[in-house]
Amino acid sequence: MSRGDAGDFPHARLMGVAFDSFDAEREEITLRFNAPDSFRTPRGFVQGGLVAGFLDEVMGWAHVWATDHEEAPLNLEIAMSLLKPVPIGPLVAKGRVIRRGKRVIFLEGELFDEAGTLLARSTSTAIPTPRPTGD
Repeated sequence: MSRGDAGDFPHARLMGVAFDSFDAEREEITLRFNAPDSFRTPRGFVQGGLVAGFLDEVMGWAHVWATDHEEAPLNLEIAMSLLKPVPIGPLVAKGRVIRRGKRVIFLEGELFDEAGTLLARSTSTAIPTPRPTGD
């Protein structure tokens, strides 16, 4: 990945994120995560707030890639539904831009296990902002 993409930041390295693909026509990105054992709850699955972090990450990168790395979303609201327990280990996430305006954008994210089972879904309402460099 380049241009300060997902795996280049400390929080992303903690989540084990790696770029997979971007479909410009659909404005949909696919990222891979490797949920570390340190994310495990006493029940044996990824803690819910950390699941929200995976989904937030993939939705944000969908907008970044859809704007050719010029913008990044600033979240106003995120909603998440946990459909199944999220296991420790490899995960696949898809994020997409649903609608983009000058003042507000709507994003959607899904998290899957390696077999393709849908584990969690999310939506976000955000403000488009110039992308910070992180320097």
